[in-house]
Amino acid sequence: MTEKSIDLIPPRTGTDPASPLPPPSALSGLRGYLTRYSTVLVPIVALILLIAYFGSQNSAFISTGSAQNILRQMAFLTLLALGGTFVILIGGIDLSVAANATLAGILIAKWVDPLGGVLAVLAVLLAGGAVGLANGVIATVFKVPSFLVTLGMMSVLDGISNTISHGGPVSYKSSLLNTLVNKSAIPGLPNGALIAIALVAVFTVLVFVTSYGRHLYAVGGNERAARLSGVRVRSVKLSVFALSGVIAAVAGIVLTGQASTGVPMGADPSLLNSIAAIVVGGTALSGGVGGPHRTLLGTLVIVILSSGMDITSVDPYTQLIVKGAVVIAAVAITIDRRRYGLIK
Repeated sequence: MTEKSIDLIPPRTGTDPASPLPPPSALSGLRGYLTRYSTVLVPIVALILLIAYFGSQNSAFISTGSAQNILRQMAFLTLLALGGTFVILIGGIDLSVAANATLAGILIAKWVDPLGGVLAVLAVLLAGGAVGLANGVIATVFKVPSFLVTLGMMSVLDGISNTISHGGPVSYKSSLLNTLVNKSAIPGLPNGALIAIALVAVFTVLVFVTSYGRHLYAVGGNERAARLSGVRVRSVKLSVFALSGVIAAVAGIVLTGQASTGVPMGADPSLLNSIAAIVVGGTALSGGVGGPHRTLLGTLVIVILSSGMDITSVDPYTQLIVKGAVVIAAVAITIDRRRYGLIK
């Protein structure tokens, strides 16, 4: 072999296919872990930072009274966001959850005395589920985008609520709602918050353990593939919208119990916060990613952010700016851009 031919033989380097690949570094492994679980880690870190910051700004933030206020706000907002979570999981959206909760609050205030507590609660839950099912039928059977259906339903429900209540608060005499929502079966934990946490736990088990839960993620991840796999897509969608309506009704009952009166438009201002809680928790608006447990986490972030800004006397208009920025950031983090051929 000549000297020239020896020079043409490439040296053995780490990039040579015949050479063993270098072991992955701990840094690259950590980077992959953080990327994979970013939608969970980000709200957890945000929660810790918010508590530390507001606690340093005002010692009253770290107090029993502040904790009770946070739990009270968390109860209603968690329930409101929980209903919307399931619709978003399948790739839709329900803008009528707050208006549905408002209607439920008005109905429970009007029905709890003449019908009795148990029957009134069941009737309100049935009414909420009927509203959700109507949304599902229009969106699924008649092929109308859920955004437009629920946007129109929001206006319809607000009109019904104001008609029933004559535009004013609706009072009642029964002590059932106060006991159901404001008393504490567990010391220090209002029953309203206990109901919200219990429902989150139940529905978290539902989506991760049952075949129904797997179908939700399948429909949200790729509806066409789910249909080809034998999933009854239409039935899943109808059930999800009905479930959203029932949970919204529970939120309305809790809201009326907290306010001790049925208030027209009472839940409507919380619509943005409920959507913010869903996306901040890591449920992607593109569908197929997230779950009830993440909504609880997102709710805590939103409630603590709102409570902290209140206790540190942040201007209300500035609070709107901050919450809007949080929603935009959360959507940017959680959205699956691969689902869209073109971002408009």
